[in-house]
Amino acid sequence: MPATMILGSQWGDEGKGKITDYFAGKADVTVRFQGGTNAGHTIVVKDEKFKFHLLPSGVLHPEKKSIIGNGVVVDPKVLIDEIESLLKKGITPNLLISERANVIMPYHKMMDSAEEKLRGKKIGTTKRGIGPCYSDKISRYGIRMIDLTDEKALKEKLRTIIPIKQKIFQAFGEDTVLSNDEILKEYLEYGKKLKKYVADTSLIIARAFDDKKNVLLEGAQGTHLDIDHGTYPFTTSSSTTAGGGCTGSGISPLKIKEIIGVVKAYTTRVGEGPLPTELKDETGKHIRDRGGEYGTTTGRPRRCGWLDMVVVNYACRINGFTSLAVTKMDVLSGIKKLKICKAYHYGDRIINDFPANPGILEKCVPVCEEFNGWEEKNWKEVVKKGYNALPDNMKKYLDFISSSSKVPVGIVSLGPGREETIELK
Repeated sequence: MPATMILGSQWGDEGKGKITDYFAGKADVTVRFQGGTNAGHTIVVKDEKFKFHLLPSGVLHPEKKSIIGNGVVVDPKVLIDEIESLLKKGITPNLLISERANVIMPYHKMMDSAEEKLRGKKIGTTKRGIGPCYSDKISRYGIRMIDLTDEKALKEKLRTIIPIKQKIFQAFGEDTVLSNDEILKEYLEYGKKLKKYVADTSLIIARAFDDKKNVLLEGAQGTHLDIDHGTYPFTTSSSTTAGGGCTGSGISPLKIKEIIGVVKAYTTRVGEGPLPTELKDETGKHIRDRGGEYGTTTGRPRRCGWLDMVVVNYACRINGFTSLAVTKMDVLSGIKKLKICKAYHYGDRIINDFPANPGILEKCVPVCEEFNGWEEKNWKEVVKKGYNALPDNMKKYLDFISSSSKVPVGIVSLGPGREETIELK
């Protein structure tokens, strides 16, 4: 069976956790393939909220396998806390962690904070050590999950790495003292607790394909936070796009058949960087409060604006979405006039394609199409009746998204719960 991939089309927070959870019920294996504790997923099951930072959204289907792929950077303490939190609720996660996944160490978090302090212009890092961990991975100073289960290997790596990190902190003017012995003891303990989950997950996924199993690949964050294709340098440190799904899970691109792009019905962004459709008025505040637009990881309020199809269309091109899942349509209920950005004014020019230069982007003014809104309804009842029961104005809004992106809408989400979902056949 070919794989299905779920990706964010904006700056993250599009509702991928809910969409992944929805599709995980049909999958045999769910794979999280990039990011770390800087990403957060909120999933609602029978009115109970689950907030994950590392665990794949599929863990709430414990009869199915959930995998943390090699492209994820793992904070073992956070992961253990999340596993124990589920166990206390009577859920035993059917979890595997790639032995090749890199580990976030204490010095990564210290470095994250120190670097952000020294930057001339802040990029809004969560200070969870994600960037420095990926930097060490690329510099080949990384410690991987397999090392936590091998005392000799971990001791040898730390003997090399700790003196280097100590000199870097000294050069920064930091008085940080790193204890080799304490770090070794702490992380070997994590290794003991997580050893039973650590495996060659690429091989396990390959066997799932051989056995005709359904594989679901789950991205974190969104296309515009991609280290290569996002609004650099206001991005994350990993590949959040379709290509990252292959390298971050260890599968061939030929295995992927469907790539679902998750589109929030409006635009949000956390942290720094230009946001052309940002609403700094009462409408923006209303959307934030109604949509609960506060970071799962940091609690920071998200900046809110009208849906930006220049942003979404770029994501469609980069990822090759086969369908779209449009989320939080219910949040826009009651707003009399809605807008969708279809292009940008830049000086005396009209720009239809998303610019790479953030200096240009911050000077862009949105060119918008206006739509009549729709009234609040009992959306759970509407969902039971299907797509045809949606308000006509909502259908026009969705039709514009599809015609602008040239990608069909396959899912409409009208609330956080699994049951508040319409799947178009």
